[in-house]
Amino acid sequence: MASQSLVSFLLFLSFSPLLISVIAEHDFVRPIDRKVLGLKKQKLSHFRFYWHDILSGEKPTSVPVVTPPINSTTGFGLVNMIDNPLTLGPELNSTVVGRAQGFYASASQSEIGLMMAMNFAFMEGKYNGSTITVLGRNPVFNKVREMPVIGGSGLFRFARGYAEARTHWWSAASGDATVEYNVYVMHY
Repeated sequence: MASQSLVSFLLFLSFSPLLISVIAEHDFVRPIDRKVLGLKKQKLSHFRFYWHDILSGEKPTSVPVVTPPINSTTGFGLVNMIDNPLTLGPELNSTVVGRAQGFYASASQSEIGLMMAMNFAFMEGKYNGSTITVLGRNPVFNKVREMPVIGGSGLFRFARGYAEARTHWWSAASGDATVEYNVYVMHY
């Protein structure tokens, strides 16, 4: 009996590092039932709105924070911070449903290609207070540009999808632009 106890104790000691590592892993990460977070069945939503990038006038919504260090035809190195209105229609006085907040940077030396990092922060309806996050490449003179939706907050936790941008209007003189966004989002 004593020898069986000793063997059992020695076996326990030999496996204890394995047991400790398994316990330690579970302290760091653990599976969780999505219902605990209130996540139900995933759905696909389509949002359509207009993004107004206003560089001119007394109250611009897009301001340069870094100017290009070299003279470049593409503006390579330019960074603008944005707080652009999102409206239901293409007119600036149309109903505002949210704001696009973030920045864009000229990231190409060969064309006008922007790196966009922004949150669509909604202020209307059931999505008030929720955001959709977009991060991607925007070659602005392409007819349609596609950028990934990489997440969100509020009703868009765990969101994924894509945003299509189409220039509706652009002024070469002022730099102001109105862009139609169609955003397709998988969310709970």
